[in-house]
Amino acid sequence: MVFIRERDRPEVQRILSGMQESVELVIFTDESACQYCQETRQLLMEVAELSDRLTVPEYNLHSNRAEAEAFHVDKAPGIVIKTNMDYGVRYYGIPSGYEFGSLLEDIVDVSRGDSGFSPEQLEKIRAIQTPVHLQVFVTPTCPYCPTAVRNAHRMAIANPLIRADMIEATEFPELSRKYGVQGVPRTMVNTDFNIDGGLPDDVFINQIAEYIETQTGATA
Repeated sequence: MVFIRERDRPEVQRILSGMQESVELVIFTDESACQYCQETRQLLMEVAELSDRLTVPEYNLHSNRAEAEAFHVDKAPGIVIKTNMDYGVRYYGIPSGYEFGSLLEDIVDVSRGDSGFSPEQLEKIRAIQTPVHLQVFVTPTCPYCPTAVRNAHRMAIANPLIRADMIEATEFPELSRKYGVQGVPRTMVNTDFNIDGGLPDDVFINQIAEYIETQTGATA
């Protein structure tokens, strides 16, 4: 099975031409209990073929435990998008369908180390002084999910205290049940606050910042 059709390759190459630094698409697999590890690996390899600035290091989630712990990866397939810096951008599950576009845009943003937020938005994001874990539950057919994924990943690029995961809800049903995911996108902020829907970036940022402030007083 080929994921990137021949007619789509020039457009993917055009998007990736915006990269500045080389990027690693680090994949963690678990062939004994991973529904889409093989497909995810193939998808990343097809993307990497279209830019000489992309590589795809692979680790086993269990036998490479030190690497998994270092990257805070606990599920497979797990993808870390990084340069020489790790911005906390993660994918759990295959980034297919609408999320393929998110993957490409994240690669370019990470390569530039630039979230693309306005100075006012960056001020609010960087005022967060406590660790934040964002988990964005999605499905490949959800047209609103990329907005939430991109907002979360861009926030991670903007603030090293923020780690942001895309989670393909149907691949991790137990986690989806844990957080009461009945519709997507649903963004979990740490473990006890959720944001539903693909909100504009200002609204998304403000809801997270206000929640953190009410919990810890850690924002301005």
